[in-house]
Amino acid sequence: MIPTEDASARKREIEEKLKQEQETLSFIRENLEKSDQLTNGMVSILSSFESRLMQLENSIIPVHKQTENLQRLQENVDKTLSCMDHVISYYHVAKDTDRIIREGPTGRLDEYLACIAKIQKAVEYFQDNNPDSPELNTVKARFEKGKELLEAEFRSLLTRYSKPVPPILILDAISVDEELEVQEDVVLEHLPEAVLQDIICIACWLVEYGRNQDFMTVYFQIRSSQLDRSIKGLKEHFRKNSASSGVLYSPAVQAKRKDTPTKKVPKRPALLSLLPLLPPGCRDLAAPPSPRVPGTIRKAQNLLKQYSQHGLDGKKGGSNLTPLEGKDDVLDIEIDSYIHCISAFIKLAQSEYALLTEVIPEHHQKKTFDSLIQEALDNLMLEGDNIVSAARRAIMRHDYSAVLTIFPILRHLKMNKSDFDTTLQGTAASTKNKLPTLITSMETIGAKALEEFADSIKNDPDKEYNMPKDGTVHELTSNAILFLQQLLDFHETAGAMLASQVLGDTYNIPLDPRESSSSASSYTSEFNKRLLSTYICKVLGNLQLNLLSKSKVYEDSALSAIFLHNNYNYILKSLEKSELIHLVTVTQKRAEGSYRELIEQQIQMYQRSWLKVTEHLTDRNMPVFQPGAKLRDKERQVIKDKFKGFNDGLEELCKIQKGWAIPDKEQRDFIRQAQRRVVSDAYRSFLHRCANISFTKNPEKYHKYRPDEVEDMIEKLFDTSA
Repeated sequence: MIPTEDASARKREIEEKLKQEQETLSFIRENLEKSDQLTNGMVSILSSFESRLMQLENSIIPVHKQTENLQRLQENVDKTLSCMDHVISYYHVAKDTDRIIREGPTGRLDEYLACIAKIQKAVEYFQDNNPDSPELNTVKARFEKGKELLEAEFRSLLTRYSKPVPPILILDAISVDEELEVQEDVVLEHLPEAVLQDIICIACWLVEYGRNQDFMTVYFQIRSSQLDRSIKGLKEHFRKNSASSGVLYSPAVQAKRKDTPTKKVPKRPALLSLLPLLPPGCRDLAAPPSPRVPGTIRKAQNLLKQYSQHGLDGKKGGSNLTPLEGKDDVLDIEIDSYIHCISAFIKLAQSEYALLTEVIPEHHQKKTFDSLIQEALDNLMLEGDNIVSAARRAIMRHDYSAVLTIFPILRHLKMNKSDFDTTLQGTAASTKNKLPTLITSMETIGAKALEEFADSIKNDPDKEYNMPKDGTVHELTSNAILFLQQLLDFHETAGAMLASQVLGDTYNIPLDPRESSSSASSYTSEFNKRLLSTYICKVLGNLQLNLLSKSKVYEDSALSAIFLHNNYNYILKSLEKSELIHLVTVTQKRAEGSYRELIEQQIQMYQRSWLKVTEHLTDRNMPVFQPGAKLRDKERQVIKDKFKGFNDGLEELCKIQKGWAIPDKEQRDFIRQAQRRVVSDAYRSFLHRCANISFTKNPEKYHKYRPDEVEDMIEKLFDTSA
């Protein structure tokens, strides 16, 4: 039980705390009352402020709305006035632009296009807002008139400033000077820069606003004409100047060449060194080759044509050959001209395409370019077809030299085919196929000429009046060798020409598996080389057979041997002194040795002709006698007959063989020395045996020649001047 004192104390403590809490509660209540008063005061103030704001808003908003409406009305008025001015301006466009449109765009293209733009906008306005108004027809007519004048200006600028490229500039562009380390590209400027910019500007406008593609037709027609005229001008330039000045270059190129150390071109030794071996009528053709390949070919064609006309036809003999230099020079110029025109076409076409890309829209460029080059390309292809046709007619006349005309052209076409294809990329298939078709035609006719030439060598008739009387080199031999030597400059072209006709079966040449292909173009150069080698061997084989047949025309077997010797020697020397021997040995390893054996055989055959002289100097039928013994009449007569037979035979052979010819000095000296040694030794031996024999009272009658005189007589053999 809690004590009474503690309970009283506890009660007092609780009462004091209760009193404190009541005081605190009273304080809080007072503060709450004050806060309520303040709140009521604030609410009253805010209510008053809200009331005033509502009154202000009710006063300001109507004023603001009225002001806004006034501003909108002002803007509408301004816009209406601006639109009215704009619309009214469309009604004045025709009048404002009349003078500029009538005067045309010449000299003020920018101003003119600005007027056209105004007219175009007026057309669009009336079409959208008043399509039935007469003003629409007026501005439409003015727009069409302006477009026509722009088209006329486009045509006028192209016509006035498009000029053919001067031949000298074309020659600068296509010439390649090997002596210059860095080639300078020649820029062909077809139009002045300011004019070109005007043309481009007009073209862009016609495409974008004029909705007109007729200007593209105008463009390719005018530029096509200039391209064709440029090439024809180059051709005419050749006709006027090539005959006197050779291959033409511009003064710029000539100046370069003067300032640049020149390289000496090695001369082909074949024709020059074989000059003594040629027939007299052919020696003037053995001059050093001209720098122009076609010119050299023309010289060979001279001889070949002469032979074709005189030898094969049988109407005239070799002594009636007539010069053909005049016509050949003209044809030579035509060949050079055509070759240069092909290069010129490629260069000019490339330049035209570069120009075209600036004027014609991209999706029309290829088609327009195709049309642009057609006239010039067709003329070039027609000229090429004419060359092929002329060659075909010549071959029908047995003039196989025509193939030599085709060779330089064909080689040039093939060398430039890649550039040609690149230039014509994107054109029609018929356009791109024109050059390959021409190349195929040339290869076909060329291969035919080569084959028929080989056959003509084999079948050339043996005509007695056409045989050289002195046994020298026959025209057939010199013609054949000249022809084959011309092939050296074009051996790749000739080999490909034969391969293109799949003539491997004709020559029975085995194909390497790596070289086999369904098309002739895939034959490798090695196969072409073997094919050409086999062709040359075929010609040489046919020539050998024909010469053997011709030699039988001679009644004298010794002259026949000299004839074959001269021809075989000429062939061998020709092969050795040119690269022909390298081609021949590709398929005939022993060709050189075979010809040497043939030459040796003919020398031995010739030497047999002297047996009828030296047989009198042998011991056959020689009487046997003792020194100092007196000979019987029969024995003396035998010795007299031997002397007489020797003297008569020697005189007869020397008289006949002095008129024969061995043009090769080395061979001539060799045969003379060998024969002189044989006869002189036999004669000296015979005289020695008869030295102490008294067989006649007049020994000088029989002993007519001393040994040294006999040697001198033999030394004068084959010398028509002796």
